[in-house]
Amino acid sequence: LAQGAPFFSPCAVLEAAGRMGIDIIAGGRLKKKQREAKTEDPYVQLLCRLHKFLARRSDSKFNKVVCKRLNMSARNRPPLSLSKISKNMVNKEGKIAVVVGKVTDDKRLLEVPQVSVCALQFTETARARILKAGGECITFDQLALRSPLGKGTVLLRGPKAREAERHFGKAPGVPNSTTAPYVRSKGRKFEKARGRRRSRGFKV
Repeated sequence: LAQGAPFFSPCAVLEAAGRMGIDIIAGGRLKKKQREAKTEDPYVQLLCRLHKFLARRSDSKFNKVVCKRLNMSARNRPPLSLSKISKNMVNKEGKIAVVVGKVTDDKRLLEVPQVSVCALQFTETARARILKAGGECITFDQLALRSPLGKGTVLLRGPKAREAERHFGKAPGVPNSTTAPYVRSKGRKFEKARGRRRSRGFKV
């Protein structure tokens, strides 16, 4: 020790460290934080609280999925058209189609079947066509009273149509991957050799 330097016994240092605790701010205790909706809509905020409660107090996977989707950003809650709903509700009489998002009209669909739909929003024409066909449009709080555990429901969601979504997922070239690579140009010379054609070794 240098002359005049203070002496700390190892026991005193350990005791002081135990008293001070851990530095949580600098990255001590990390907890997995679930995404929370950033919307200021009081109705959506109440729905998030309701389904969080139902997911916690029951073993229903339906409520866990709905709670997760309610907390998603609008980009991850794409709209679903009436034609997709009618296609997915074939031979499912008496069941409720549940969409955590918006339901839109499809002019290509000539006949709308009689179906019960629960969604966050409906376009005016979609609502009118569902009601005219003898179906019903219900809200998530009405669904929670009818079927708290999600029995008798069909959970649907719209397609993610952004171009960027094609590049997400398993790396391009990995077996069973359908992910599109980022290519400078789609032509004869660009990523068309080994791994992309059977005549050049193998094709993924």
